[in-house]
Amino acid sequence: MDVTVIGAGLAGCEAAHKIAESGYSVKLVDCKPKLFSPAHKSANFAELVCSNSLKSDERGTAGGLLKNELRALGSFLLRCAEKCKVPAGGALAVDRELFSKSVTESIKTHPNITVASETANDWNDGELTVVSTGPLTVGGINDALKRRIGDSLGFYDASAPIVDACTIDFSKCFSANRYGKGDSDYLNCPLTKEEYSAFVAELAGAERANLHEFDKREIFEGCMPIEVMAARGEDSIRFGPLRPVGFVHPETGKRPYAVVQLRAENAERTMYNIVGFQTNLKFGEQKRVFGMIPALKNAEFVRYGVMHRNTYINSPSELDCYSRLKNSKNTFIAGQLSGVEGYVESIASGLIAGLNVVRALKKQEPLLLPPTTIIGSLYRYITSPNPNFQPMNANFGILPPLAEHVRDKAKRKEEYCARSERDLLEFKKANDLIDLSEKM
Repeated sequence: MDVTVIGAGLAGCEAAHKIAESGYSVKLVDCKPKLFSPAHKSANFAELVCSNSLKSDERGTAGGLLKNELRALGSFLLRCAEKCKVPAGGALAVDRELFSKSVTESIKTHPNITVASETANDWNDGELTVVSTGPLTVGGINDALKRRIGDSLGFYDASAPIVDACTIDFSKCFSANRYGKGDSDYLNCPLTKEEYSAFVAELAGAERANLHEFDKREIFEGCMPIEVMAARGEDSIRFGPLRPVGFVHPETGKRPYAVVQLRAENAERTMYNIVGFQTNLKFGEQKRVFGMIPALKNAEFVRYGVMHRNTYINSPSELDCYSRLKNSKNTFIAGQLSGVEGYVESIASGLIAGLNVVRALKKQEPLLLPPTTIIGSLYRYITSPNPNFQPMNANFGILPPLAEHVRDKAKRKEEYCARSERDLLEFKKANDLIDLSEKM
């Protein structure tokens, strides 16, 4: 094998496919189905744990810009996601099972990829390796990392519950997307002021599940449990996941006091995810408290929300600007282990790792995307000195400022997108990354 990729999650599959498509042989090592992490259930690769949404796909958003950059760079997993998408307004959401199955079949049937179903405990520093074992790394890889870089950091990631569509009271909710965007892909459960106040009081005081021995009580703000937010003040979640802006109740013609959103979990719409309700409440408490939402009074939970460990490297001190271990330049770190946070961000880091592994095989220098791109900025963020480092999502705040300040928010975001597209195209031309379809 020319390259070993450890971990068949989003980043690992993207990296392995990129390398294999370039004509090199890849050994893809994954512990499934012999061993599963605390949150994984499927034997398929690229399993989505927290949600089926890959976030916004609209131009003028950081998520949309990131996806456009990945399309321009030929992302394999993004193509799979688009084939398996389910309606979600301006977001790109997928049928999780179909998505993972599609990725797995493509990986396992690729002539240049050999899959090894085993638990990796270490790797050879003298060989090109991509370590992408994810936020729930199991086996001896943690020990192997500690031998090279010392202790890893950790925080918690929480996932939202899923309810059976047949048990939702549709008379107590309405279909609509915020500000009327899209095709009414969300179910919206309105709450009166009295219903909301009672709900928040019970939510903030509900009993939480015991955390495991590896609990460091570090909760990432981007995936804050709903009960933790509620405990910060009565109006905290009304300005967060239950914000009513952009909605008009079809019966009253007025904006509801608060709104709980439900998003289709699969193409058939037989299951719905409670949007933004990542939680660590005990299962009985989830049923009791979330049942206070009128539309979910008799809802049956297909899956309760859970909280699990998320492991990542202190990247600013341990990785170079190409996401290689500083003390092992043949080792690329990809995915959430590298300090990027989010599904699509993990895909992006896998793609760049794969691209730079191919360049290493060709005896070429690695590439770093322009800082005016979301991907380039993410890499700079996770590898720049930062004494209070925490993982980062795609957002416009990490981009360098525009040459001229644009006061209007929408126009400013459009300028960010246009600049990224222009600079990425020039970058591709300069580094011979233009494929045949673009040359025609």
